[in-house]
Amino acid sequence: MNTLAKILTAIVLAGSLTGCHSGYNYPPAVKVDQVDFYHGQPIADPYRWLENDIRDSHEVSSWVNAQNKITRKYLDNIPERKAFHDRLAASWNYDKIGLPARHGQFFIQSIRHSMDDHSTVYKMENLAGERKILFNPNQWSTDGSVTLADMAFSKDGRFVAYGIQASGSDWRQWRIRQVDTGTDLPDSLNNLKFTSPQWDACGSGFYYGKYPDPDENAKFTSPNLDMKLMYHKLGDDQALDSVIYYDPQHSDWGYYAQVTDDGKYLLIYVSAKNCDKSKVLIKELNNPDAQFSDLVPEFVSDFSLIENDGNILYMLTDHNAPRRQIIAIDVNNRDSSHWRQIIPQSDAVIENANLFGDKFICRYLSDVTSAVKVFDLHGSFLHEVELPALGTATGFAGKRHEEQTFFAFQSCTMPPSIYSYDIKSNSSQLIDRVKVPFNPDDYTTRQIFFTSKDGTRVPMFISHKKNIKLDGTNPTIMYGYGGFAISLRAGFSTTRQVWLEQGGIWVTVNLRGGGEFGESWHNAGQKLNKQNVFDDFFAAAEYLIDNNYTSPKHLGIMGGSNGGLLVAACMTQRPELFNAAIPEVGVLDMLRYDNFTAGRFWVSEYGSAHESPQMFRYLLSYSPYHNIRTNVDYPATMVMTADTDDRVVPAHSFKFTARLQELYQGTNPMLIRVQHKAGHGSGKPTRIILQEQADIYAFFWNNLK
Repeated sequence: MNTLAKILTAIVLAGSLTGCHSGYNYPPAVKVDQVDFYHGQPIADPYRWLENDIRDSHEVSSWVNAQNKITRKYLDNIPERKAFHDRLAASWNYDKIGLPARHGQFFIQSIRHSMDDHSTVYKMENLAGERKILFNPNQWSTDGSVTLADMAFSKDGRFVAYGIQASGSDWRQWRIRQVDTGTDLPDSLNNLKFTSPQWDACGSGFYYGKYPDPDENAKFTSPNLDMKLMYHKLGDDQALDSVIYYDPQHSDWGYYAQVTDDGKYLLIYVSAKNCDKSKVLIKELNNPDAQFSDLVPEFVSDFSLIENDGNILYMLTDHNAPRRQIIAIDVNNRDSSHWRQIIPQSDAVIENANLFGDKFICRYLSDVTSAVKVFDLHGSFLHEVELPALGTATGFAGKRHEEQTFFAFQSCTMPPSIYSYDIKSNSSQLIDRVKVPFNPDDYTTRQIFFTSKDGTRVPMFISHKKNIKLDGTNPTIMYGYGGFAISLRAGFSTTRQVWLEQGGIWVTVNLRGGGEFGESWHNAGQKLNKQNVFDDFFAAAEYLIDNNYTSPKHLGIMGGSNGGLLVAACMTQRPELFNAAIPEVGVLDMLRYDNFTAGRFWVSEYGSAHESPQMFRYLLSYSPYHNIRTNVDYPATMVMTADTDDRVVPAHSFKFTARLQELYQGTNPMLIRVQHKAGHGSGKPTRIILQEQADIYAFFWNNLK
């Protein structure tokens, strides 16, 4: 009998065999003889067979089905699970309102009505006028698995390119719709990934990134290489699209295009495998003989175009400014020695900047809360935009000549509200407020700073009911991310409120590796500094325990993607600190992550096991899959992933679970929950969201109460 036949036979027998000493009848931990060598050191990978695509492997799909059956039985037997689901459904039953934005003659706004699976996009001639449907993805599939992924409006607002996402996959189909009539053009662009169309000035076509069409048998696992920057002319078949830029010597490069509002320049931001910075190319579109040339020739910093004044480009950058500054680059005198500072960096991080009403609107992050400031074109400070409270503001987009824009504001206990802002008078007006079935006044959020292992001050937000007793018995969920310069900001969640309503505590930790305090904060948690992220999370847990918010028996941890790595690394390093863990769609095999789909883009964040013996040893030291041990009492664990996740392939979660179930000898559940047709997280219909959240809270409640 061959190896895979043995695997399948063992899975079929799973109902009568015990996979570990916990009493759960897991599918047996079937192992294969697979050894890889890294810098001369052999590393066993006995569950390599679980890397096979679930759509093509009967063995993998049988294993997943057997695991899901065990997990479903466990969750459905939790008495509180149905009550959580019912309350979550009731809490979801309100209109989720998006920011309006002006595109040509219409205002565009998305609203996710009540229990709809997805948001409906409306067009209005004025904000008080009649809403007419532009897109209603709720009619695109019977099970809610197909949705609107993104929109890109032409500069005059006549057309909108829109991406269609199926089953949560990153692969998209793009179509074009005429906004005033609501009719689609015949154009169809297939198999696009990690790109958004950038229209030319006259709306006759757009630029986009294109990988080669994937092999259908490896669509969800194979590495994404050889992107080309393309141009599509409206009315043409995709096969006629022209290659605008491609460097065959660098198959790992990715390209993102941007056209200045006046249509004069095309910029290309080039990303590379081993660097999280971009070089920038530029071409003058009005000159038929112009070629691409370097605007920023090296991968040294992040740059993004705000707007241009003829040959002057206003750029937001972290070049020599880890908390970002705004500079002016003269295209005709572009050497860095001639770059001119407009708005210098400050103690707060500039998250975003727009040129609007001939003024810069800069959105800052100051101690993880928003501040918005307005400057003139010379960089002189004019005034601050008054916000309702401490929290998170988003928005402030628009065209340079306009004077009205919109922003949203929320906090951990304040539901989102929509405001219009007049830049000429520096005045805001509330135009809509989300109505949720909770009384925010019943809850409180406190931001505290704790001290990590190396003395670094790290913030976190602690939310709970008012007047809660700090006696160490409160069921507590600690959430973190800590990577890729992504900031976790203070935001409102109705599903989280359900946990708080039951007397639970929710904690969001702003770990190093994120972007909360700029690029130096990010650098302190990447590559050979990654352990700082885990140490920050441990210190947060110890603060909560020392201050009687909770205790190890009542403390759970949760995070997704890079946050899934965080949770799995922490539960394998310090299992005694936690009693429950949910790593979602996590990067869990740190030696092989860059072999799949978009993993090569993460080498700048994690390093690669192949680049040096030092990097290999460091990755091996915390790789969750490789650090599971026998005779360790791990917390109750529910690994979560999806069969169509082509961002972090589910093989990470499959292999980690198999090894955990093999080696763990205790009585806690070691489960995996594999969602069908859900991808990495985006585009989920309401039904799946409510089921997932009910399972999460029921699992935590059952193990932390």
